[in-house]
Amino acid sequence: MTTSGDGLWLRFVSGPDIDALGLTPADIVAAASEVVAAHGRGETVFEPRTHLEPDNDGRGHFNVLRGHVSTLGDHGVSGIKVVGDFVSNYEVGLPSELALLTLYDPWTGVPRAILDATLITEARTGAMTAVGARHLARPDAKVLGHIGARGTAHSNIVMLDAMFDLDEIRVTSRRPESREAFAEQLRAELSTPVVVTESAAETIDGADIAVEATRLREPASLITGDLLAPGSLLVPYGTISALDPDLLDVVDKVVVDDWREAQAGSFGALRPHLRSGALTRGTLHAELGEVVTGARPGRENDQERILFWHRGLSILDVAVGHLILERAEAADLGTMVRFR
Repeated sequence: MTTSGDGLWLRFVSGPDIDALGLTPADIVAAASEVVAAHGRGETVFEPRTHLEPDNDGRGHFNVLRGHVSTLGDHGVSGIKVVGDFVSNYEVGLPSELALLTLYDPWTGVPRAILDATLITEARTGAMTAVGARHLARPDAKVLGHIGARGTAHSNIVMLDAMFDLDEIRVTSRRPESREAFAEQLRAELSTPVVVTESAAETIDGADIAVEATRLREPASLITGDLLAPGSLLVPYGTISALDPDLLDVVDKVVVDDWREAQAGSFGALRPHLRSGALTRGTLHAELGEVVTGARPGRENDQERILFWHRGLSILDVAVGHLILERAEAADLGTMVRFR
């Protein structure tokens, strides 16, 4: 936001503006890692997401995320993101997740910026997967299995491939055409061999890191305990659970991004396990911020099976959005819009 004699102005940063900034996966992972540590130190104000489910024959819903990061800028940055989750958008040539982020001065309440948060949502999701894997996966992980080919899948794989010396990336999704196209995209960008598989079981069986980003319409036991190799890390974050009800019986540690967020709402990979009492605050190992700051241990041996469930924190959106805003201001990118 800038002030002048003719009013208050804020910066609108569009998707093409963000593309022009040339942010790297390393930039996004660094921003995510810093804000996860800040969360672990209690330097954020965080509210669990809320949902708006319009009367649209079950086509999708909106998530509203709110957060504040005290360590950004001179006296912190507050933000609110609204992101749609519309599974069948591919039928009309649109991403399933489209989002807007607004950033505010926490001392005055004055809006600072409006940003296309579609890429932010994709990138910060991949970055959170990568930060979790840095602390919870085996350092010598060689095989990555990824279920799902939606927008966030690309960031997951690219960021994990940059972090680990992988020998193989396995990908699958419900629609053969989507998984084949996704594999071709990855092969054009990465040197690691990419293998297309036909089922979730084939994708994660024996994988060192398994990521589940399915787009199910109802719960299904696609991931069972016998598929998880000793020493593996499982990262499930599908909206509807793809996990077997008894999966936690074979998992040594469960880590979440935020316990309050894990309990909020009606969606999420471990929602049935929370409802059944299989996952409680007592059985939870840690929040990731506790691991990043050293308050709780991460991986302690090469045999542990660890599950990291991240639902997506508003503070990551704020941190990545603030990074983009600073870069946009420095490059004078975006459109100045009069607020009042």
